[in-house]
Amino acid sequence: MMRIWAAGLAGLALAGCGAPSADISERVLHRGNELEPLSLDPHIAYITGERQIVVDLFAGLYQPDARGRPVLALASEAAVSDDGLRWTFTLADAVWSDGAPITAQDVVFGLRRALDPATRNPYPTKLFVLRGAQAISEGRAPLETLGAEALDARTVVLHLEHPAPYLPSVLAVWGQPVPSHVIETHGEDWTRPEHIVVSGAFDLVRWRSNDLIELERNDRFFDADQVCLDRVYYYPTVDTAAAERRVRNGELDLNTEFTGANLAFLRERHDDLVDISPGLVVRSISFNTASAIGGDARVRTALGMAIDRRFIAGDILAGADAAATRYVPDGVTGRAGGPRLSYADQAMDARRAEARRRLEAAGYGPNAPLALTLYYQPSAGWPRVAPVIQQDWSLIADWVEVEIAVRDSQLHYDAMRSGDYVAATSGWVGDFDDPYAYLLQFGADAGDINFSRWSDPAYDAVLRAALMNPDTQERSEQLARAEQIFLDAGPETPVFIESTKALVSPAVKGWGSSPWQINPSRRLCVE
Repeated sequence: MMRIWAAGLAGLALAGCGAPSADISERVLHRGNELEPLSLDPHIAYITGERQIVVDLFAGLYQPDARGRPVLALASEAAVSDDGLRWTFTLADAVWSDGAPITAQDVVFGLRRALDPATRNPYPTKLFVLRGAQAISEGRAPLETLGAEALDARTVVLHLEHPAPYLPSVLAVWGQPVPSHVIETHGEDWTRPEHIVVSGAFDLVRWRSNDLIELERNDRFFDADQVCLDRVYYYPTVDTAAAERRVRNGELDLNTEFTGANLAFLRERHDDLVDISPGLVVRSISFNTASAIGGDARVRTALGMAIDRRFIAGDILAGADAAATRYVPDGVTGRAGGPRLSYADQAMDARRAEARRRLEAAGYGPNAPLALTLYYQPSAGWPRVAPVIQQDWSLIADWVEVEIAVRDSQLHYDAMRSGDYVAATSGWVGDFDDPYAYLLQFGADAGDINFSRWSDPAYDAVLRAALMNPDTQERSEQLARAEQIFLDAGPETPVFIESTKALVSPAVKGWGSSPWQINPSRRLCVE
């Protein structure tokens, strides 16, 4: 009786905390998601943890498959002109979750809204491949000039500025159609659970800030009979170590991150949970070039060369991630050889000596100390790596004074966007399979995503030439030249290439390692 009474109290306590409960007959997935989203609007959300949920809620002309590769979704057919500049899509027979048909005009409306300056999209650049998109985003042209037209209710044509074989991987994650009739009624509140209308496999039914996001199966989804799960819960798992314990204890079915230093322990004790593969996420240190310290290339490059990347990757991250010697990771289609940090093969003693010389040339020394704070996130291995970088910089000279400070990921990126930093950790994974997906964030037209605020006309010129070049080989070589210009200037210095790491319960079926870290719930099932 005592055990039954205690169990009853435990159940009441959980219910009092609002713990999720579901019909025992339902197939339910509990997902760790690293962060608390700021938005689930497809045209505002831009961090991976936000985009993961957006992909569950909204379908595009394409959607990611289990490994993140684009496959047709709202489009049943796609045809490309010989010059690669005209893409014609035939839409599938699909409806919004309120029963209204999804039309070609919805596709056009979604793309225009994503580029409308009034939307405040922090990352419109990936859609600049569409004709007229940049001018619209910069407020220099009306929305109607966008190279997107609805020929009829089920046929949409996209006109491009330049050939872009990577377009499917852009449209799988960005610029999804959105319900104009709902946005016109509810304005900025249209994504609230009580208002939202979706096109994806799941509908949003509850969002409890910093606690959970609850999705339920959308029976009106065009491919609903291929969706296994009835309900999905997303949890912000800022504390990676705590999230690891929750997966090991069966509280979470999966978490899309674990600490690389724990790999040996996890392999030994919980090998059936470990999913790891080469990744495409570059982790780096960004310097605010609008600041006095970050604005001096001698200082930026000095601090970059003083980082012992091999020690960080091999000892601190236990070999789970790779030391970065360039910005575009291996495995990206069209990545040419050549670009490399100029000091990558030098001994650390020589690099520290050169770093000291550069800082002295910039005016720093015993009577003019270099003092700065390195801000870092509480995830992605940074709590272990940031103190090492602090030590690396302090070893340059005793007059280099470095403090470190942690900030929640959302606040961290908000501060970087507003320029409230000198040096800060950053991370990037290309949103489509092309080197340009990594290099575009440092172009003159990058806007808010260029946290470093660095700009170089030579870099922009090479980047533009590459985009307009129809020759695949020449284009790759031009993109490589742009990457080398960036590496030499050092506005952001790559530290390590993060592998794709997740802890996934054996009960979860259909999981695929996605280097883009987008794993749609519609592809998953729970035994």
